[in-house]
Parts: sequence; C-alpha cells; structure tokens
Amino acid sequence: MNKEITSIKNPLIKEIIQLQEKSRKRKKEYRFIIEGVREISLALKGNYKIQSLLFCDEILPFLKVKELISNTDSIEIIQISTEVYQKISHRKTTEGIIAIVKGKTLELSNLNIPENPLLLVAEAPEKPGNIGALLRTADAANLDAVLIANPKTDMYNPNIIRSSVGCLFTNQIATGSTEEILSFLKQKKINIYGAALLKNSIPYIETDLTKSTAIVVGTEATGLSETWLKNTTKNIIIPMQGEIDSLNVSVSAAILIFEAKRQRGF
Repeated sequence: MNKEITSIKNPLIKEIIQLQEKSRKRKKEYRFIIEGVREISLALKGNYKIQSLLFCDEILPFLKVKELISNTDSIEIIQISTEVYQKISHRKTTEGIIAIVKGKTLELSNLNIPENPLLLVAEAPEKPGNIGALLRTADAANLDAVLIANPKTDMYNPNIIRSSVGCLFTNQIATGSTEEILSFLKQKKINIYGAALLKNSIPYIETDLTKSTAIVVGTEATGLSETWLKNTTKNIIIPMQGEIDSLNVSVSAAILIFEAKRQRGF
C-alpha cells in the first residue's frame, strides 16, 4: 500500500460522494459504495468484487484491513485522513473503512432456485428501511431468494445496504417487473400466496406452505396491485384483533415466512 489521500477535493473522493448520492450513476457504472467491516466482509462472502478499499488508520489499523481482505487479490488499498473519512462517511458509529464495489446484474435468469423453494416477493417497496428489514428477515429464515417487483430505488442505495446490515449480500436477489416475476414463478410452478386484506383471503395458519412457495407482500399504503391479486394461488391474511391494520410490511412478511419455516420443520 503506497497511496494516500488527504484532500476532500481529490477526484476519487468526489467520485465516491457521487456514487453515494446518485442512483443514475450507480446504475450506469454498475458500481456502488459499502461502509463498514461487517458489510464489506459479507460482500466478499457474496462474491462481490471490491475495486478500491479506503481506510482511516486512526480508526482502523492497516493490519485489520489486511485481515479483512486476506483471501482476495487485486484490491487497491488507499489510506485516507480523518477529515476525508468524515466527509465520505454516513454512519454515526464509524468503523473507518469504505469500499468501492462492482455491482451485479440482479436478473431473474441468474437465480439458482432449488426444488421446493421458499421465496419472498415484495411489490414496489419504497422505504430503504423496509427493504433492509425484509432482507434481514430473509437472511434469518435462509430463504432461497428475494424478488423485488417494480423497485422504486436501486438495490445498491447506501440506505438499503445500511438498513439491511449487509444482508443485501447474503441473499439471492433479483429485480423485475410484476409481469416478469409472475411469468418466472409460473414457469417454475411455484405457488403464489399474496398477503391481502380481503374478505376471501384465507388465514395464513390454514394455508399449506410446505410446497414450492412464493410469499408476496405489497406496500403498506396500497397493498398488492390487482395484477398480483388476480394471479395468486391463494390470498392469505394475518388475522388482527385491534382497531387498525397495524402491522408493518416487514413484520407481516416475517410472520408469514416463519410460519412457512415452521410447517417445513424449521
């Protein structure tokens, strides 16, 4: 390691800020930013290619950086000053390390789906915090894949990475339109169970989730679209006894997913 950056006006620092702030740039260049030891470690486990690693020696010693990337090659390592790190760091509990990473094409055709899979589909999620929570639930349940239909933001948004605590890299993920994902599920002969507050929805505990299953959740504001509701195997509901439909989408997804895991002998 022989490169050091001490100026916040350095072109690479400006590039990092743009990648953090501009979705269009991330999509165009297939590059994004990861901050934090755990997140970078999980990205490496998920076979993401790190192009550059920037660290602040006053926060994270170089020996720790070497340990983190001990099993990888061809990573540019750059030491940065505290001032520079504070300029590009978004986290309150700082860890002193940031990576520029090559993104993946999150296409349905890249998924490796086993027999009798358990999948989660989220239609048009908007809030990075909800997406992150869904990904953490998917990781906890060891789901076979998470499919995002009609995404409102790119999956490499820094807030999604942060809220997922790196679970963006531990799950198989694909994005696509509702029509593309429906076609994929039907082609794979996967049962589609839509979470919906409808009169004809069946209580989730009365539903057999042991066979090939995709659990589909919509937004908290509008629920699932008519396209999904008309194409499900069954629509299912979580009975509630309060005055309002109070469950957050990630909480609802977790209840349904872990019921499926229970039925499967989790």
